[in-house]
Amino acid sequence: MAKPETPSLLAFERKLDCSDAVFSQTDGNNPEAQEQPVTVSEKSVRGTISNRLKNAIANDPAKLDAEIEKANLQTVDVAALSSGCDTLIARFTLKVLPFDGSPYVCNGAQYRGRLLETATQYLQTEGMQTLAERYAANIANGRWLWRNRMGAENIRITVSNKNDSVTVDNAKALPLDRFDRPSENVAKIAEWIRQGLSGEAFTLLSVEARVQAGYGQEVYPSQELILDTGKSNKSKVLYQTGGKAGMHSQKVGNAIRTIDTWYAQDAAFPIAAEPYGAVTTLGTAFRQPKQKNDFYTLFDNWILKGEQPSTEQQHYVISVLIRGGVFGASGKE
Repeated sequence: MAKPETPSLLAFERKLDCSDAVFSQTDGNNPEAQEQPVTVSEKSVRGTISNRLKNAIANDPAKLDAEIEKANLQTVDVAALSSGCDTLIARFTLKVLPFDGSPYVCNGAQYRGRLLETATQYLQTEGMQTLAERYAANIANGRWLWRNRMGAENIRITVSNKNDSVTVDNAKALPLDRFDRPSENVAKIAEWIRQGLSGEAFTLLSVEARVQAGYGQEVYPSQELILDTGKSNKSKVLYQTGGKAGMHSQKVGNAIRTIDTWYAQDAAFPIAAEPYGAVTTLGTAFRQPKQKNDFYTLFDNWILKGEQPSTEQQHYVISVLIRGGVFGASGKE
């Protein structure tokens, strides 16, 4: 029998399906305070020239003064709590879909059979516990709040599943750089996620964070990518949905799947599960093909050659499949 080859059509659906995170606000010191939306408004500012200048200008006092005199006019979007509110409320939902290794699209029957056999062996041997605990930790520690987490005095996160819920009273006390043994509350969230990934139960989590940021303080929704800059006179456009500031579902999802500490033995921090370990904010791919620890090398060796990676790298490969994506071979070099 001929050896299976990577099919030209191979794609997986994402199994962690996030909604956008929508922002509201309230006064945390007033139990009777009404919840209000966080809105996006425009602000026009006159900034200073602060970019790195060419040596010819920087070393000539007259030219430098002339450059500094130029106005750096900007129109930007801004989102902030009102003067009567000190607490940001962010909410999103997370649907957890079953994972059994089946691709969404695959045009190679023999390859599909080998893939399902490999995934079944992983599920029987390792199961979804390790990945579920890491996803749960990133929900409970508020990583998905991004910059909003940094400036908060305290964060309380509540996760609900059907008629049950758990609350993490001090999310900032949970670490971002490692995955400790989960507490009772985090373990319960992990069990809900494990049941969803294993297909034992339908899992739809509702997540709410109450972020004590300070009266009138700025908050940070997602920033829109303006592809056609000629149609916008703003240098920064913030995301809003239904009249409320919000965070893209992709940004929330990226934080939840920031579980990969297996890219190096001395990994200082986790990165998102990506085929090449890409972290755009650092401009670095932590999983290089030349090091043979990228997704495609590990995945192909596992499926096509039967070379089983270490347990940690198996977790990584499966987490990328849970992320979803198109992984077929083009046939063109």
